[in-house]
Amino acid sequence: MMLRSFVLLQSAFLRQSVCRLQALVFVALCGLLTWDESISAIVGSAYAAEEPGCLVGFGKSEITPLLPTPMAGYYGIRYSTATHDPLWAKATVFDDGKTKVALVVVDLIATTPWMVSETRRIVEENLGIPGSHVMISATHSHTGPMLYEPEERVVGRFGNQTQEAKDFMLKLPDAIAKSVQQAVENLRIRSISFGTGEETRLAFNRRFFMKDGTVGWNPGKLNPGIVREAGPTDDQLPFIAIHEEQGAVSGVLSSFAIHLDTVGGTQWSADMPYTLQESLRGVFGPDGHLQYATGACGDVNHINVRTAERQGGHQEAARIGTRLSGALLRAWDSRRGVSDCRLAAEHRIIRLPVQPHAPERSEWAKKTLQKMGEPNLPPFMEMVEAYRIADVESRSDGFIEAEVQVISLGRDIAWVALPGEIFVQLGIAIKDASPFQQTSIHELANGSIGYVPTRQAYSQGNYEVISARCAEGSGEMLVDAAVSMLRKQFNDKPQASEKGKQE
Repeated sequence: MMLRSFVLLQSAFLRQSVCRLQALVFVALCGLLTWDESISAIVGSAYAAEEPGCLVGFGKSEITPLLPTPMAGYYGIRYSTATHDPLWAKATVFDDGKTKVALVVVDLIATTPWMVSETRRIVEENLGIPGSHVMISATHSHTGPMLYEPEERVVGRFGNQTQEAKDFMLKLPDAIAKSVQQAVENLRIRSISFGTGEETRLAFNRRFFMKDGTVGWNPGKLNPGIVREAGPTDDQLPFIAIHEEQGAVSGVLSSFAIHLDTVGGTQWSADMPYTLQESLRGVFGPDGHLQYATGACGDVNHINVRTAERQGGHQEAARIGTRLSGALLRAWDSRRGVSDCRLAAEHRIIRLPVQPHAPERSEWAKKTLQKMGEPNLPPFMEMVEAYRIADVESRSDGFIEAEVQVISLGRDIAWVALPGEIFVQLGIAIKDASPFQQTSIHELANGSIGYVPTRQAYSQGNYEVISARCAEGSGEMLVDAAVSMLRKQFNDKPQASEKGKQE
């Protein structure tokens, strides 16, 4: 595999060098340069051509369940009845001749530790890409399947331990690895550029300061008790364009911070990314690889509480996806080419303390969960808290292992993978502290530990805090780890001119 990468890179180098040599020889023959000047230019051209190229490949594998299966997203069991649009695992592989990385996105509610570790094992054994170089994130579609987790400590909930969910999960790593294999087989020299769109009217923070002094969560449209939002949004739409040598667009990778719970219902659907990608397909052609990841949006959704308009269903997903495609295309002409293609990858396991609870709540949680099979379920927030308590008590050492991963391309582009539903302010903090020209956050990546609020949100309470397994300050620990890796990778890559001097 490494030999093939080397041969492809060298072939591209030779093609570029021959073109430069032919042009310079023609100039010399025409008498526009002396032969000495031409020889000097030829040598300089040869060294200039040594700017590293990058192999890029794309692959995808359909992961739509074939049988009616419990669906994810809500505190209740509902089985799928049809398919509106298929669910995919999509992969992009980058190879600089020395390092190879894979970015994978799945149209699922989350990723699980077993799913990720098994997929990485298959990819490493069959394709030679180190598991630590494989990033697997989920879009958070609420119209995908419940995810079976083989870990014994996991509390069964809403169909995730059914035979249908188990059958789906046991086949999933092979299907995801297939998308990476296709991408490896599709590797070829391609050019890369990047840009950032902006869309300010789609995402809304769903936590609000209320007139009664509390912080509300999804308080309802036109609620007169709302004072103002309790947090920001991230309106940036970072994207990467990948071109064939002749200039045609072969792939676009993008991400945006918005909660993916738009369509609802019982039909399988990728939700908003389906329309986003279909809109872009009309521009870039039917064969383009279009891969979307969800940014840090644990406290952000698409609901504008200041209007009475209904916001749900496939029409709403189409509206959001179409608007995002427009934001990307508006920024298309401002994109810049990468300065080099040197790749780096690192991941760290951060041990986060679990959120504590009073001892008497333990018995209360057990009694609450015993009611889950009854026709009348307990109140929503009681279910949320009971599941959280049961989960944290299953972690005997009082800690959660959370993986933070950073992959970077040159000194221009970085991807940060975080393992949960990350409050948007934490994602913004990473991007603001990153030395790279463009930094994209992929949440629900390499496993999920649930909601990760900011430190200040814990005292404010409500849904995300009640649900959060990790303790106050955990989000900031993830930010510190990500920023540390970003700075290290940036500093470990000297600028192109410095690189030449060192060599």
